[in-house]
Amino acid sequence: MNVYEVGGAVRDALLGRPVQDRDWVVVGATAQQMLDAGYQQVGRDFPVFLHPQTHEEYALARTERKSGHGYRGFMVHAEPDVTLEQDLARRDLTINAMARAADGTLIDPHGGADDLRAGVLRHVGAAFVEDPLRVLRLARFAARFAFDVAPETLTLARQMARNGELSHLVAERVWQETARALTEPHPDRYLRVLLDCEALAVVFPELTTLEGEARDALCRKLALAAGKPVEVMGGLLALALGDEAVWDALCTRLRVPQDVARAGNDALRSRALGTMSAEDLLSTLESIDALRQPQRLPRLIAIRLTDGSTDAAAAGRLEAALDAASGVDAASLARQGGGGEAIAARIRAARLAAIAR
Repeated sequence: MNVYEVGGAVRDALLGRPVQDRDWVVVGATAQQMLDAGYQQVGRDFPVFLHPQTHEEYALARTERKSGHGYRGFMVHAEPDVTLEQDLARRDLTINAMARAADGTLIDPHGGADDLRAGVLRHVGAAFVEDPLRVLRLARFAARFAFDVAPETLTLARQMARNGELSHLVAERVWQETARALTEPHPDRYLRVLLDCEALAVVFPELTTLEGEARDALCRKLALAAGKPVEVMGGLLALALGDEAVWDALCTRLRVPQDVARAGNDALRSRALGTMSAEDLLSTLESIDALRQPQRLPRLIAIRLTDGSTDAAAAGRLEAALDAASGVDAASLARQGGGGEAIAARIRAARLAAIAR
């Protein structure tokens, strides 16, 4: 058997970037041989194994044939007769279809190294259209590297959007790719590529209500927020939509994690943080439940600062208001008696006075 390093590790090494994960392809072996050598099989759809010492992934070289809709609709052939070149030919983009042999030799049958130097995202072959997830990956790699999409690849992606293949994407995978893209160095490029290939209306129909300047403003804010947590990026998306019901529908449809959904709700429920009265400050804290979950306030402030709807001075006032309100001894006030509403009103009045002071 022969073992080759493949995919992202080869690409990132050529770019001079740190290599985070290494993936390997094994040519000329059977699944049983891998098991006999101590590897642990983890893939059911195709044979993937974990190295007994490094726990890195080793996959048998394979070919794929379309057998249904979606990214799971493939028949896989993984036998010793599959060559490295056949395995590389099934990959999505040329920059991801390179391998390196044990002696360091680069195997690059599709010109991935040239495309890296040119800053181009280009599909490997016509089979690109068989996996709808590749459209999202194309947009995500644009967000990572700020590379241009080759015209012929953009044409194929449009074809996939128009023929309905993207409708077979699983909601969790859509959000997974989106969340990763939003935390890349150029998150705005993700939306722009999806728009260019006519996929935005299929994947994010809610965002199609944004046109012209509104859409460009969102992209500018996403670019400004590059490097911030995905919760902050979600808050910017929610503010751009401007409607809590629409945001909630998007989060439900894509099964967005609770922290991201909540960040968007907090942004929409809070008013723009300008010169605020004590009542405004307390109402804002209450709207995001910051007195019980104080970690939600820094997230809201990060969203609002990036959105441009507050400044550092207003953010500081809100942080001071939380400190003041949190210093009220609610338990002591509750022991003064009265019904639940009376106690709640007493505590709120004390918090309001503390903020005013």
